[in-house]
Amino acid sequence: MFRKLNDPGAQALSLTIDGVPVKAEAGETVAAVLLRQAVPIARSTPVRGSPRAPYCMMGVCFDCLAIVDGVASTQTCMLPVRDGMRVERQQGKRSITS
Repeated sequence: MFRKLNDPGAQALSLTIDGVPVKAEAGETVAAVLLRQAVPIARSTPVRGSPRAPYCMMGVCFDCLAIVDGVASTQTCMLPVRDGMRVERQQGKRSITS
């Protein structure tokens, strides 16, 4: 659905989404990378399990929440990618671990 316009001067980065290696460029958000995937969802809703994808891309709608580097409910539209970042799609309600 979406594809990245190449910036020849951008630094190439690598992150994982659900354990699968994905390429990204410095300066883009995790949500933008999620939207380029074959399955562009970031999470499923807590009650019905409906899929949600990044929508507003400015931190208002919370449809882009995902688990980033072990931290649940992270707004991926507000987070720039970093090399080695681990992203997991958030399924259902958030669990609290101690």
